[in-house]
Formats: sequence, C-alpha cells, structure tokens
Amino acid sequence: MHSITTPTDTLIEFVRDIGLTVHEASLVQPTFLPGLLIARGQLVVDRQRLLYPGDILHEAGHLAVTPAAERPSLGGNITENHPEKEGEELAVLAWSYAAAQALELPTLVVFHPAGYKGQSEWLAELFDSGQYPGLPLLAWMGLTLAAEFPRMHRWLRD
Repeated sequence: MHSITTPTDTLIEFVRDIGLTVHEASLVQPTFLPGLLIARGQLVVDRQRLLYPGDILHEAGHLAVTPAAERPSLGGNITENHPEKEGEELAVLAWSYAAAQALELPTLVVFHPAGYKGQSEWLAELFDSGQYPGLPLLAWMGLTLAAEFPRMHRWLRD
C-alpha cells in the first residue's frame, strides 16, 4: 500500500533532513502561529491546528539562522523580549524562500496571504523577481553566496 505524502509531511521531512528537531504534538496553548511552536530550540507541529504548512519553513528559518550554541535557548515568540532578533527576520524570509525553491514549492506557500502583515504578495513578487532582502545576512552567516542564491551551501548556522 502506498502512503500519500502531504505538503506538511514534505516540509517536516526537509526540516529534519537539514538537522533540526521536529516534534509532533497537540498544542493547546495559544501560539504565535497556528499549530506551531518553537520550544528549547526545537520545532513543535500540531497538524490539527496548523493552518499554513509554509509557516513550518518560516519558523525553521528562525532556528536555522540562530547560532548553534544559542539555538537550544530559543522558544515562543522569537523577537519578543529580544529586539536584536528583529534584524534576523530578513534573513529568515530569504532562508524560507530558498527552502521553498529547493523543494520546488510555489513562493506563496511560504509567503501566504494570511501572514506577513498584508505584504505577502509584495514579498513573493520581490523574491520571484530576483530581489532578495536578507540575502546579505545569509551570505554573512556563511550559508550561501550572493551570486548563487537561492542555492544554499549550508542550511544551518554554526
């Protein structure tokens, strides 16, 4: 018998394959994004509450661009009480776009209309036209080279 792979399966498998931990669990507490939580540097996914599978890549991006030594301390709303993390949001946008490209997913899977403060279409058009906010940060982190983006050399920051 052949099992059907869902977009959520594909995204979770990708995140695990690059070396991040993903747990599947029921999340009863309120979360920043429906059905997703970062806890102790790991991604927790509640398939029943997950509304937008592309959010898996966005949250994984937060973990990926955080230095490995700091990753275990990440949890909850990443930027809340950590204003220094605000700048990393641009790197996360570029990282999640690169991940969607690697998986051959439409850009709007990541930049879905229900997120990004009404800017999803603009972000998708920007990235799809070859303008990559956040790319200098990914290059500085040693994850890619500007000339080769969206191809990544590494998915996780050391």
